[in-house]
Amino acid sequence: MIEILQYEFMRNALIAAVLASVACGIVGTYVVIKKIVFIGGGISHAAFGGIGLGYLLGINPVLVAIPFSLLSALGIGAISKQTKVSEDTAIGMLWTVGMALGIIFISMSPGYAPDLFGYLFGSILTVPLFDLAMMLLLDAVIVLIVCLFYKEFTAMSFDEDFSKVVGVPTKAMYLLLLCLISLSVVVLIRVVGVIMVIALLTIPAAISRQFTHDIKKLMLLSIFTGIVLTVSGLWISYTLDLASGATIVLVLGAAFLFSLLLKRFVSS
Repeated sequence: MIEILQYEFMRNALIAAVLASVACGIVGTYVVIKKIVFIGGGISHAAFGGIGLGYLLGINPVLVAIPFSLLSALGIGAISKQTKVSEDTAIGMLWTVGMALGIIFISMSPGYAPDLFGYLFGSILTVPLFDLAMMLLLDAVIVLIVCLFYKEFTAMSFDEDFSKVVGVPTKAMYLLLLCLISLSVVVLIRVVGVIMVIALLTIPAAISRQFTHDIKKLMLLSIFTGIVLTVSGLWISYTLDLASGATIVLVLGAAFLFSLLLKRFVSS
């Protein structure tokens, strides 16, 4: 394991794994508790439209994906809260429209998009320094917002109706939470890709929730679990010459199954 650190691309990949785990550990905790897992999937697929627009404009696709995913998150929230359209319908519409826009934008772009596969399925081994800096900045924003509104997010996650009664602006907090999910999606895109973001966003928190229900402990355990599993998947993919994003997701899935068995064994 130590010898692979002599390569700069592996050092960058490890840093990306840690930064991604911080985002998914914090935001994934609220996603799992509030049972809005598929919103993460909807936002991630809608963000593909931003990646396609980035190719068309000749701008870093991840940079364009930030406002695109934020607008998608706000769109899901606005449609589900302000109209009679159900939340899953709003997710489905923006999910497919975002993907369709991405395909259209890429088809209109001159030349060939050589790293498109990496955005779809992850390419943690090719994360440049600019993307690492952007991931660090987005992590800082996520941590700051959660620290500022920790009580409101926690109250809303467990009982939205009661939170509204005691004066918590639940609609605004819900939209803000969706924005945090969208920022997390952008952080995770280079690690596991648009298609598999939902796994890294939810599985570490789902594993950790089986062993604690304290929010702060759950976040810390989710971050630690994410780091261990992501780095393990990265090492396995490098050693066996496998696709990094897919290997990380398979390691996450295997760890979740193991945690279920462990929980059952401990409880019996």
